[in-house]
Amino acid sequence: MTPATPARIRALLVALTAAVAATTASTASATPANVTPACGAASPGFARCLSLVRTDIDGGRGVRGPNAAGTTAALTSLPSGYGPADLDAAYNLPSSGGADQTVAVVDAGDDPKAEADLAVYRQTYGLPPCTTANGCFGKVNQQGQSAPLPADRGWGAEISLDLDMVSAACPDCRILLVEGNDASVANLSKAVDTAVALGATEVSNSYGTAEANGLQSYSASYAHPGVAITVSSGDYGYGVPNWPADLTSVTAVGGTSLSRAANARGWTERAWGNAYGGAGSGCSAWVGKPVWQTDENCPGRMVADVSAVADPLTGPAVYDSYGGYAGWVVIGGTSASAPYIAGVIALAGNPERYADASYFYGSTAGLNDVVGGGNAERVDCGGDYQCNGVTGYDGPTGNGSPNGLAAF
Repeated sequence: MTPATPARIRALLVALTAAVAATTASTASATPANVTPACGAASPGFARCLSLVRTDIDGGRGVRGPNAAGTTAALTSLPSGYGPADLDAAYNLPSSGGADQTVAVVDAGDDPKAEADLAVYRQTYGLPPCTTANGCFGKVNQQGQSAPLPADRGWGAEISLDLDMVSAACPDCRILLVEGNDASVANLSKAVDTAVALGATEVSNSYGTAEANGLQSYSASYAHPGVAITVSSGDYGYGVPNWPADLTSVTAVGGTSLSRAANARGWTERAWGNAYGGAGSGCSAWVGKPVWQTDENCPGRMVADVSAVADPLTGPAVYDSYGGYAGWVVIGGTSASAPYIAGVIALAGNPERYADASYFYGSTAGLNDVVGGGNAERVDCGGDYQCNGVTGYDGPTGNGSPNGLAAF
């Protein structure tokens, strides 16, 4: 594929890739101790999940589920972090809909407690059961079979986050967990194709790697007419875009910091960017500018398109008893926003609109314009919209976050 940008721009972005990698390495020891990436760094040909786990708070607060003593506590209060009702209120969403939709989440490796942990989350928040027995939940390998399932790849917390966020957005949707053999680009892409073949109407992908030459050979797996495919924009702020979020056939989902406020909405949002990470944004060197994107300072595909809460400091509650955690935790990252937006698309029931993200560019009246904040903690973009939350379109939050279903 011919690069979409002039050679000098491509060279600059390659340099930024190196800068981001170097900065990530140099700041690893400076990362605050109370936020931990759920997955390790991606090696060439592999992706990493994009979830950030809070480890400094007691997520349980006396809820049902295993406590430190291994017993079950009584339900005395809801967990720390936002639950489905909070997110419904923040994004002006109905609590029902989407019963004819199947949202697939694609992850690496097996989580043997995925269904059981999902049951705890849904019971705690009064959501209808979603189980294998009632036909709501399914788990398959990348070939689409229930056995044999792949080995654990350390993505347990990521899997729980994905399932819980889809549930929060669309409690009536069916959920399909497709587990890749590992986190290789080839196997995750195969898992996406399998999800579509099994009838998924939306497919969420909370993973990625820095865009590079050669990845375009997997593009077809992320382009399925009639199926909405969402991808996390990344957790490392402005720089080289995250693949496959840079593809024009997907909805690239950025991230915000979401807080309650004494205003008409009752909530306020800013572009997410702090010492813990930042919503990924950037100008593609390999993917051309789609006709539906008109931002001025990027000659290629600009990431992101739309957004939702991702800051781990204002993150959702998640129940995970397998991924190295003891139950209730708070998890952020754009691994939270991508499955949530997939669930919102399913809630509205119009996945055929999303052969690309163009619908969001013509429906901005149905989105909260996220103004303020920025993601240039590591690499500055000179105050440009590419790394700052500005009026109208910007890189970290795209066209904004859901305000009801009008934009969906």
